[in-house]
Formats: sequence, C-alpha cells, structure tokens
Amino acid sequence: MMRPSPDLIAQIDALLPQTQCRQCGFPGCRPYAEAIAAGVAGINQCPPGGDEGARELADLTGASYVPLNPRFGSHKPPATAFIDERSCIGCMLCIEACPVDAIIGAPKLMHTVIAASCTGCELCIAPCPVDCISLLPASVEPDKKQRRHAAAEARRRFERKMDRLGRRKAVEPASDASSSRVNRQILERAMARARARLAARK
Repeated sequence: MMRPSPDLIAQIDALLPQTQCRQCGFPGCRPYAEAIAAGVAGINQCPPGGDEGARELADLTGASYVPLNPRFGSHKPPATAFIDERSCIGCMLCIEACPVDAIIGAPKLMHTVIAASCTGCELCIAPCPVDCISLLPASVEPDKKQRRHAAAEARRRFERKMDRLGRRKAVEPASDASSSRVNRQILERAMARARARLAARK
C-alpha cells in the first residue's frame, strides 16, 4: 500500500472540526485524518463534523459520500462545557482530560472553563467525580469561516498540550507512579470535602 502524502493528510485534517473528542475511534483529529488518507477509516466517523463534514471529505478524497455512521455517535449542535462552581472540588481530573487546555484551575480550588477555547468534546464530563460539569448549547451558531478559525485554534492548543506532555514524560519518566499517587490523594481529600459539604447542607 502506498504511503499517503503529507499534503493530503493536512488537507483532510483541515476539514475536521478539531474537537479531539475521539468519537471517531482515533486519539485525535490528525490520527483520524491519517487513517482516512491511508484508506483504513471511513469519511463518516466524525459526529461533530456530521453529514456536512462527510460530504466535504468525500469531495476532497474522491470517496463515495455516505452519511454519518450512527455507530460513532450523532451530530449535535455546538456546545460548551460548564462547571458548577458550587459543586467543584478542585480534583483537576477535568483539566487533565481536556485535550485543548480549555479548563483552568489549581488543586483544591475551583476550576472554570474558558468558553472561547472549549470544543465541546465532552471528555471532561466522565472523569468528574461529583458530576458538576454539563454542556450548554452555544448561543449563536457559527458560520463556516468561524468554524474553520475555531478549528485552527483548537488544533494549535491540542498540539501545544501534546508537546508539553511529551516533554514532561521524557524528562520525568520515573515520576508517573508518584504523580498518580498524588492525584489519587488529591481526589480522596476532595471527595471527603464534598461529602462533608453535602452533609452540612442536610
């Protein structure tokens, strides 16, 4: 099998919404673009892109258009994550899960979402131990130009985070276990505070 050209991969990647949500079955938009270019993934595996995205990918690659495969999820309107500040326990699991650094905060302190940077990927929701994160629909539907701009910005933030994590892993390979223990301790203390807070409300 011929190796797909970097130009084709870049063109495919440019059409993807850059939510980095992994619903397509790949660990990010770029790996999905590489799989499409190599002919090992369909053009209809991206729920955020929906049918419109599948049609654009078909036009670019010359593949036959097929609508979004529901096995990978359903297309939804643009949304932004929201953290209920009253319930946040500062465990930092959402910050770790966010692929584009759209959540800020510190251990034991309240976290908040930078709405303009959030891609609505939903990856922060499942790790939250107190279920204080929800998705709110966008107030305005962005046009194609705005979506392309937002996707380019999200790609840059994702690449920066991946580079940072890669450098940290290379410099501190032996600290993973220690970091995991620290995170677990932070979470345990945060959960204890949350339980105490709930008990006080009763």
